[in-house]
Amino acid sequence: MSLVESEETTPLLKGYVDNEEDAYKSRWRSIRVMYFTMFLSSVGFTIVITSIWPYLHKIDDSANASFLGWVVAAYSLGQMVASPLFGLWSNHRPRREPLVCSIFINVVANIYYSYVYLPPSQNKYHMLMARALVGFGAGNVAVVRSYVAGATSLKERTGAMANMSACQALGFILGPALQAALSVIGEKGYNVKIIWLQFNMYTAPALLAACFGLINILLVILVLREHQVDDDGKQIRAINYVSEERVTVIPEVEGDIDQFAVLISNILFFVILFIFAVFETIATPLTMDMFAWTREQAVLYNGIILAAIGFESILVFLAVKIVSAKVGDRPVLLGGLVIVFCGFFMLLPWGNHYPTIQWADLQNKTTVELSLAYTPSANSSVEPTGCPSAQTWCQFTPAIHIAQYITSDILIGVGYPACNVMSYTLYSKILGPKPQGVYMGWLTASGSGARTLGPVFVSQVYTLLGPRWAFSLICGIVLVAIVLLGAMYHRLIAFSVRHGRIQEETG
Repeated sequence: MSLVESEETTPLLKGYVDNEEDAYKSRWRSIRVMYFTMFLSSVGFTIVITSIWPYLHKIDDSANASFLGWVVAAYSLGQMVASPLFGLWSNHRPRREPLVCSIFINVVANIYYSYVYLPPSQNKYHMLMARALVGFGAGNVAVVRSYVAGATSLKERTGAMANMSACQALGFILGPALQAALSVIGEKGYNVKIIWLQFNMYTAPALLAACFGLINILLVILVLREHQVDDDGKQIRAINYVSEERVTVIPEVEGDIDQFAVLISNILFFVILFIFAVFETIATPLTMDMFAWTREQAVLYNGIILAAIGFESILVFLAVKIVSAKVGDRPVLLGGLVIVFCGFFMLLPWGNHYPTIQWADLQNKTTVELSLAYTPSANSSVEPTGCPSAQTWCQFTPAIHIAQYITSDILIGVGYPACNVMSYTLYSKILGPKPQGVYMGWLTASGSGARTLGPVFVSQVYTLLGPRWAFSLICGIVLVAIVLLGAMYHRLIAFSVRHGRIQEETG
């Protein structure tokens, strides 16, 4: 018997089973493969993120900080384009197909990234294309979320989504740690002449991400099986199979999806990802301006802070499962937005203490204040620190205290993960038993759009107008999201609750 024939006659692939316990075990094995896929996707993104700028600058001297912004945004743009496409594919074919295809694209893109130094010119554009392809491969997040949503009951879903978010957060933590560990290889590294490869601290992380991708492909092929359950967790026949002759379609579920609730959920998810992208982007320049940290200090201290927030997020994801079971999903989402609002409100400048001004380009020696604000060392190579004098707001905007910054980090580290997991848990419940691939694709695309626009927005507003305007506008955006959630609170309910099939559980 061939492999294809054995798969076609396997009960779990056909959607029905003789043994309910075996179906349950197979379903959760498949869900755990999705957890691992999400984890590796996060690692693949963050494992190179801290080394992109020095690698880009090394391979192409014409690349500047502005182009770096496009390279970072290329990942999100690629993911935004791919998410609906992979989601649509997963609605009509076995999910293994878009998953294997997307992960393979990711593997090829990471190998491409490792060779972008080879072309004789225009290397920066090759890096841009490589990062866009890595993001395109990451569009499978929509397939992962739709699979987990369809393979869990309403009671299981919040916990499953929280576990998936925890795996994603763990990937974001371990990625930079792996990059740091691989930095011992050095910038020169080793030449592998037979394959024209420079194996160094810049190429090694991408190659490691490619290896992770190959492992992921094997797991998807060997372990993943199609599973679909109803809102009560009863196994129903899957819609996708290898053999068209053996296809059994799920009976059409009566009732329509609340499209307005879907739209509101996408808007809320956009806001949540937007504000976190702002938070990630502004951390380094803000601390360098406010606390007169050097580039090395800013990278080190913010790296420690972000790692701590990552671990905090994992604890929040675990706590969310317990809290949402007692009070419901919507109150947790609302509470998370309120905490995020408090976090950004905490960053508003106040008081009479002003930041150290970086008078690097001025030679005014008429006042004592200037000489105290910035006193260059006899060594001209010393990096100037403080708030650049070119940013005029530095001269009249109070400094943000370190206690404000740390408190804000803690609050956002609680509020953001709660909002994140609740937003797409609630979204999956609104969609109900309908195929969710395309809808999850649009949700992922809205998040990718937010991660693209957030850094551009905050960098422009912060540079021109300062933290007071930047964080006031963010507070305003979060406040609008809170009002929108409150106004549409009654519409954001599960499909089965909306159509009166089950009673809503709030505790």
